[in-house]
Amino acid sequence: MELGRLLLAIGVMALVTYLPRVIPITVFRKKINNVYFKSFLNYMPYGVLAAMVFPEVLYSTASLYSAVFGTLVALFLSYKKQGLLVVAIGGTAAVWICEQLLTMAGVM
Repeated sequence: MELGRLLLAIGVMALVTYLPRVIPITVFRKKINNVYFKSFLNYMPYGVLAAMVFPEVLYSTASLYSAVFGTLVALFLSYKKQGLLVVAIGGTAAVWICEQLLTMAGVM
């Protein structure tokens, strides 16, 4: 790659990284009073994280069945107000058990 294209790529990446941080500061100079908009901004990181993680959860195991089963177990444990460690270990154990059962049944 020639030097000019490399510097252009670095400049574009720096701009794309910098703009999302600067635009909200310049656009919203006053305090935000709208309750609905504040709520939207508060929940936005969780929504983006879920949108990025959930598809990967379904394709991270050998079988879609074990991924769905592990996800359901993790959702159930989190619904029952269990801690993050319990939810993570429970979901992982559910996936492992499901894959072992599917292997013994000859499905995998």
